[in-house]
Order: sequence, then C-alpha cells, then structure tokens
Amino acid sequence: MKFLSFIFILVTFCSSALADTLSVEYSSFYSHLKKIDNEETPALQFAFGFKNVRNGGLCQIQSANIVTQKVTLPVTITPEYRFLLPTEKALKQAKAVVELELGENSNQCDMSVQLETKPSYLQTQYTHQELQDLYQQYAIFFDDMGSFLSFLMPPVSGLQFYFDNIDRDSIPDALYVDEHHVVVSEDWLEQGAQVSFSEAPYRITAITK
Repeated sequence: MKFLSFIFILVTFCSSALADTLSVEYSSFYSHLKKIDNEETPALQFAFGFKNVRNGGLCQIQSANIVTQKVTLPVTITPEYRFLLPTEKALKQAKAVVELELGENSNQCDMSVQLETKPSYLQTQYTHQELQDLYQQYAIFFDDMGSFLSFLMPPVSGLQFYFDNIDRDSIPDALYVDEHHVVVSEDWLEQGAQVSFSEAPYRITAITK
C-alpha cells in the first residue's frame, strides 16, 4: 500500500534578511483551501507545514501570523509543526501574507500539504455509514484533483487511523495494525462493518494505491 503523503510546492518563498523568516502570500494557500471548502468534503482539511529536504522530517516553526495592513492574526502551531489556515476570501482580497519564523534555514524547507480529517470527526466509534462517508469524501477530492490537473490521480484504497497507543485486542483481526496505525481497506469497508477503538485517533488520512 502507498500511504498518502504528498507535497505541493505552492510558492516561491520570499525570505527577509533573516534566513529563517518566511513571508508567503495568503492567496497561495487560499487557492488550495477553496478546493475543499464545499458541501462534498465537509470532513476534510489541509494541514500545512515545511518538510526538511535533507532528513524528510518537518522543519520547526517557532511562530506564525496572518498579516494585513490593518490586523495581525496569530496562527496556532501543532506539536508536529503543522498549522491550519482559515478559508477567507477577505484575506485574499486584503493581500494578506503568512509570516513564519522557522527554527532552521528556510532554504532547507519545502512546503508540505497534508490532507486529513477535521478534529470534530475523530471519535472512538464509527458506524459503517460514517466510515463510508469519510472514504467517499477523500475519493471525491482525488477524483476532482485528477480532473483539475489533467492526469490520473491514484485512487483511494482505504483509510488510515493514527494513534498514540493502540489496544490491539480492540481491533478486528481483519484490519491491518502496526504500532501506531490502523488501516481500514476498501475491501473491508465493502463488508458493511463498523469499528470501535479504545481511544480516538489523532488523525485520519486516505490511502492510495
């Protein structure tokens, strides 16, 4: 299986006099955010970050702000050094920029975009219908992106659930489990089953073939 991990180079970064400071036009983020801001994909969000080109890990982000001529809005950074942005046309019209302070040289960091499930959809139990709904939303996104980019995107083949700790005894034997992940495959979804976990996952992403 190929787990969902993809990187979009969104912008050419504009560095200030400090090598670890980046100013990125909000419009560059907005062009992607609006692709999932619709009724067909209400459970999905983009989590942004910067991948270190040398070691493949995420670059440290010390702080981030959305800045316009009138206001400065703080952006929350996760412990994994990712951040979310609002989908606001007004920020695009105001020519906002996202200013970021990195803990390492910016020329070693490329923009990373992760498609994942919103926190409100992270729970301990999922009915078959809830699993199907999440699966279909990812499938819709990849189908739309394939059409938009004029080439065939890999089809979605399942869902991957991320955990800090997994109680293997609570997981059905038919599901793939490793130390921190549970995989719900397309074939398993077709059986019409539901699933329960001992704790809620901290992330859900799609799996592609």
